[in-house]
Amino acid sequence: MAELVEEKTEQNADELTFPATLPVLPLKDTVVFPGFPTPLAIGQERSIKLVEDVVSGDRTLALVTVKNGDAEQPGWDDLYTVGTAAVIHKMIKVPDGTLRILVEGLRRIGLEHSVQEDPYLIGEFGELPDELEESREVEALTRNVQNLFGRVIGLVPYLPEELQIAAANVEDPSALCNLVASTLRLKTEEKQSLLEQRDVEARLREISSILNRELEVFELGSKIQSQVQEEMEKGQREFFLRQQLKAIQDELGESDAEQAELNELRTRFAELELPEEVQKSVERELSRLEKIPSAAAEHGVIRTYLDWLVSLPWNTVTEDNLDLENARAVLDADHYDLEKVKDRILEHLAVSKLKNDLSGPILCFVGPPGVGKTSLGQSVARALGRKFARLSVGGVRDEAEIRGHRRTYIGAMPGTIIRTLRDAESMNPVLLIDEIDKMGADYRGDPASAMLEVLDPEQNQHFRDHYLDLPFDLSKVLFICTANTLDTIPVPLLDRMDVISLSGYTEDEKFGIAKRYLVPKQLEAHGLAGGRVAISDRALRLIIREYTREAGVRNLERRLADVLRKAARQIAEGKTKAKTLRIDERRVRSWLGPRRFEGEVRKRTSDPGVATRLAFTAVGGDVLFFEATAYPGKGRLTITGQLGDVMQESAQAALSWVRAHATQLGVDPDWFREHDVHLHVPAGAVPKDGPSAGITMATAIASLVRQQPVSDDVGMTGEITLTGQVLPIGGIREKSLAAQRAGLKRVIMPRENEPDLAELPSETKRELEFVLVDSIDEVFEAAFDGKSTGQSKPVPVKEKAVAQSSLNVASSRSHAPVSPPRS
Repeated sequence: MAELVEEKTEQNADELTFPATLPVLPLKDTVVFPGFPTPLAIGQERSIKLVEDVVSGDRTLALVTVKNGDAEQPGWDDLYTVGTAAVIHKMIKVPDGTLRILVEGLRRIGLEHSVQEDPYLIGEFGELPDELEESREVEALTRNVQNLFGRVIGLVPYLPEELQIAAANVEDPSALCNLVASTLRLKTEEKQSLLEQRDVEARLREISSILNRELEVFELGSKIQSQVQEEMEKGQREFFLRQQLKAIQDELGESDAEQAELNELRTRFAELELPEEVQKSVERELSRLEKIPSAAAEHGVIRTYLDWLVSLPWNTVTEDNLDLENARAVLDADHYDLEKVKDRILEHLAVSKLKNDLSGPILCFVGPPGVGKTSLGQSVARALGRKFARLSVGGVRDEAEIRGHRRTYIGAMPGTIIRTLRDAESMNPVLLIDEIDKMGADYRGDPASAMLEVLDPEQNQHFRDHYLDLPFDLSKVLFICTANTLDTIPVPLLDRMDVISLSGYTEDEKFGIAKRYLVPKQLEAHGLAGGRVAISDRALRLIIREYTREAGVRNLERRLADVLRKAARQIAEGKTKAKTLRIDERRVRSWLGPRRFEGEVRKRTSDPGVATRLAFTAVGGDVLFFEATAYPGKGRLTITGQLGDVMQESAQAALSWVRAHATQLGVDPDWFREHDVHLHVPAGAVPKDGPSAGITMATAIASLVRQQPVSDDVGMTGEITLTGQVLPIGGIREKSLAAQRAGLKRVIMPRENEPDLAELPSETKRELEFVLVDSIDEVFEAAFDGKSTGQSKPVPVKEKAVAQSSLNVASSRSHAPVSPPRS
């Protein structure tokens, strides 16, 4: 049994005299303040002996807090120097050998010096009285502490309401501070700081700061508790209401709405005949959905996931029409010319017909803008009787756009591949992936790498979208990609595609396209069908020749729309009385204004130092002018016009060859030691690169040093070596069409590119003279004299039967990795 020892005599605090020698009871995580009783538990052996000795004596001791609570036997260095003189009122001996005592703090004391360490600590202490100067500020601080403490008592459950009355009746500021500090759960360091503070006004300020902080924390906690309680009450209320609603529906014989929804989902999934792995996943998610309350956040996530699964065309396919005659008729009806492209598509369909399987190489249409790449994909879908879906990946930089986001993210959804198939409602549509050369990469991943799985026939039958996290068969989809250039497509991705090149159109081809497709389309769009407007052939060719200059036909369609809007206005305003408004050359010039494109070759090459180069860009062929000038200097070469490394090296090689053969060119060799040469390519905002400008640079420099203009009807392309050889390049078709559009008459090109001429349209071979050269000497003869000499003879107009592989080999030597224009 516990033994109770009562205090036998009343201890008077005033009987203590200082300095006083007192036994020291170290306290862990506890600070006792003067004037307030505090219960303590005593467990250490030496502390028990100390208490027993004190109780048998005058019951007075010093209570000092330990700095480091981990110290087993605290010494003088482990104790604070300020503590409280206290008296033991009661002591209880517990059966386990420990003690419970009730002490009351008497006065604040400070250690002056130690007296004894064994068997317990004894020290000599001096009193540390309060420093109080009565003032209105002290009175205001006292009332503020009483007010704040009262508010805290109202928020804290462990403080009794009687404390508020007690605090209001305390008139002594120091006693009020001790009351607050002893009842609040503060850190030991904060309590010790309050005990050591002798200045009562400063202590009141510190107590006010602590109370404000605690009040803010308690109010925030109370607010959070109220919100949680409201949410719980709301959830319970909804639960009870739903239970009541369910009971009412059961009484009325009506089924549960949620259960009916689940049954409908199960029925829809049963009709899909899902693959085994997908079916297991669906059953698992349906079971989870059935167990989760509809108010739970996870319920909406699962339901959305199941909605996506049930909306996908798992077993919906369209029957293919592999009739080659029908396919040819559709392609001819939709596209003018493009015979080689049509033949390649028909060959692909023929192989698929024999195999009875359309899976195979991924087609990639490459060509300038406006040549019909996208519309070819639509025609293929129409010819096969499949649904057509288009997906643009230009500017896509996030891998999740292709593969989707995982369901752990808020607002997650499948990638564009799955979404497009959902919209197509078929497992075997013709899916056109547009602008595949314009995908980027950043910190979010590389979408081109994600495309590797999509476009690989060996892998895409088990394509896994991150959101679905289930295998989805893409092998039945006929993928067709489009691009303007192959340079920006990663090599592993390009290796998975069968490239079909579409070059720019000639004037005759544009005329045929406009006559058969563009004019009827625009007449219908402007409400002028039915013979209300007629455009003459000469007017149509005038628009093509003087108001457009492009590889495709988009600007041509815009100019036709401009003309027909003018015609529609005249008809609507009643300014023409004729039944059919005829648009001739005069009306075209009047409505479209001055010609927008003029032949600038003659004007630009009339001065020495200027040569015309034919370039191959992502938007088709183009004509560039290389300008060279000289000024007094030391033989340095300056190159401007945003030229790439390859083109800069070609410029250096061209200058070196001209300097090495200065005497042969009739130039004083000292001229180069006394002059600097500046080579510039206009359109400086456009990056340029590639080796095919070599002979053009050499010609421009030779024209400068000889002060002899280059013939104004000549364009050229070819790579130069230091020995003066002219090496083959690529893009002959596009460059030749650019020369034809620019009004040139002759094209100087490497003799090794002669097989590529077989690919040119008859119209182009009829209008251009091709001068084939092996060396730079032959280039100069043709460029300056207007004649070809030696073995460099103009190519006959008749077509040559050349293997396609020759073109491919020649083209491969001039792919420039930077950006257009290039070889």
